[in-house]
Amino acid sequence: MSAHTKMHRTKTPSKKTERDSIPWRELFKEEIKKRGEGGLILRGLRVREGVTQKQLAELIGVLPHHISEMENKKRPIGKEMARRLAKALNANYRVFL
Repeated sequence: MSAHTKMHRTKTPSKKTERDSIPWRELFKEEIKKRGEGGLILRGLRVREGVTQKQLAELIGVLPHHISEMENKKRPIGKEMARRLAKALNANYRVFL
C-alpha cells in the first residue's frame, strides 16, 4: 500500500459544552448598563447594515439626535418606533422591546 492510499485518522473537533459559552448578556453587561439592551441592539443592527445615525434617521423620519438618544438609553424605543427601526434595519421589531 502506498503512502497516498493509506487512511489517516483525523482529529475530530471537540464539542463545545455549556461551560465553554458565555451568555451574550453577561458578556456585554457593562454596555447594557450604559446603553440598555434596545440601544445596544439598535447600534449593532445599524452597524451591520452599514447605515449612519443620520441615514437611519432619514429612512424612518426622525431627527438624527433621536437615534443617538435611543442608542444611549436616553429615549425609549416604543412599539411603533421599534417597527419603523426594524423595517429599515431588516430585523424583527421585537428585538428592540
